[in-house]
This record gives sequence, structure tokens and C-alpha cells, in this order.
Amino acid sequence: MKLVRSIVGVTLIVLGILFTILPGSILFVLGGLVLLSMDHPPARRFLGLIQRQMSVASKKLDMYFHRRKYK
Repeated sequence: MKLVRSIVGVTLIVLGILFTILPGSILFVLGGLVLLSMDHPPARRFLGLIQRQMSVASKKLDMYFHRRKYK
């Protein structure tokens, strides 16, 4: 089962990178990282890093739209 999760995880990450021009391709990368993080600690750390960065980016985007609305 570990081998299947690893293969599917790597495939999803590669597809996410190849489809970077399409909206939503980050979901492929995140899905691949979730699958890989079940068996590989470095993938778990990288997934945590990505989640924190996405949280910071979404807060900044929220503040941008909040400020823009009241101008």
C-alpha cells in the first residue's frame, strides 16, 4: 500500500507542476503531498510549510480586498 500511495502521490505532484497554467493545479500538488506525507516525514514537513504559506497568503489577500472595499 505504501508503494501505491507513493506512486500516486508523485504522479499527482508531477501533474500539478505540469498543469501550472491551469487554475486549481495546486490541488494536485497538495493531494500528492498529503498522500506522500502519510509515509515520508520530509513530505509532512513540506506540507506543513505549504499550508502555513497558503494561510499567510490568504490573510494578505483578505486584507487587500478588505481595504479596497472601503476606498
